[in-house]
Amino acid sequence: MAELNTGGDGGKGGKVRSKKMNPGVDLTAMVDLAFLLITFFMLTTSLSKPQSMNLAMPDKEQDPNKPEDNTPVPDDRSMTVLMGKDDTILWYMGQFETPLVAPTETKYGKEGIRQALLQRISAVKSVYGDNKDKGLIVIIKPSDKTHYKNLVDILDEMAITNVQLYAIGDISEPEVKLLEEKGMY
Repeated sequence: MAELNTGGDGGKGGKVRSKKMNPGVDLTAMVDLAFLLITFFMLTTSLSKPQSMNLAMPDKEQDPNKPEDNTPVPDDRSMTVLMGKDDTILWYMGQFETPLVAPTETKYGKEGIRQALLQRISAVKSVYGDNKDKGLIVIIKPSDKTHYKNLVDILDEMAITNVQLYAIGDISEPEVKLLEEKGMY
């Protein structure tokens, strides 16, 4: 069997060779450069800003010196949206006891509540003109079975259809019973 001599001359005459070492690469400069590039790009990029919708909320406490503002609103300007379980919506115009438009079941999206909102906005504009103070008023009433996503979706619809006046209110017991009758609660 053959033998590989890696050491000296082995007692025989020959040349003395120096031992070769593996070359080493110093990575310190490359690490410095990498951290400089990372900090540069972190400082120069703009982070995505969270998108939010402006939502005006009333004061929690009513001033006792200031009387409550109970301005009557015509029934043909007020639309109430009842939100049930499993992405269901029921809307009506006017008062619950005597609605101008009977409670109508619809869905979210372009073919559902958005179309109803746009029709109601155009109906109010045909009666009151383009006066911003006389636009459609939407009252959103989520039930306790409604998902938060659905509330965000209906607020998005308010922004898309450019409804100027809308409010989130508490759902009443007769409205809950109506949702139960329709199988939406």
